[in-house]
Amino acid sequence: MAFEDLIAKINILLNDMEPQPHDAHELLEQVHLELNQLKATGQPLPDDLIRLERQLEKEFEAVAKSRKS
Repeated sequence: MAFEDLIAKINILLNDMEPQPHDAHELLEQVHLELNQLKATGQPLPDDLIRLERQLEKEFEAVAKSRKS
């Protein structure tokens, strides 16, 4: 998959997610999938996607901790 296609796909996911914040988990799964596909083909991983993945993971960890309390 071309890098531009990947960015376009993630932009669509982000735009679709705006009115539906409960879909953030789906976005994280899609980012994982896209990064894994890039890794499998030996392509470099875009820094912005890595940062997005880390930020989403932190947010989900925070939500999980708050639910346990």
